[in-house]
Amino acid sequence: MGRWLKPDVYPLIGAMAFVTSLCTFQLTRNVFMNPDVRVNKNHRQSAVLENAVEGEKYSQHAFRRFLATQRPEVFPALNRFFAGPATVARSDRHD
Repeated sequence: MGRWLKPDVYPLIGAMAFVTSLCTFQLTRNVFMNPDVRVNKNHRQSAVLENAVEGEKYSQHAFRRFLATQRPEVFPALNRFFAGPATVARSDRHD
């Protein structure tokens, strides 16, 4: 086994395990929670499901609501550091 599994491959295995777990999570979430997926026979019989409330609940989940309150920056402290005090002072002025 040591011949096939070298230490150089560990980061690749870790990255692939992470990506596989993300895909598994998303597929599981879609199968069990997506209102457009019809696993139950009763839901499959109707052509169009009238479930706007359920669809809104599915699309506007807690993580998306949290992100809506955040500023769209990856590293805000780093951005402020490189912008410098002149940029911050200039943006705070109301001309």
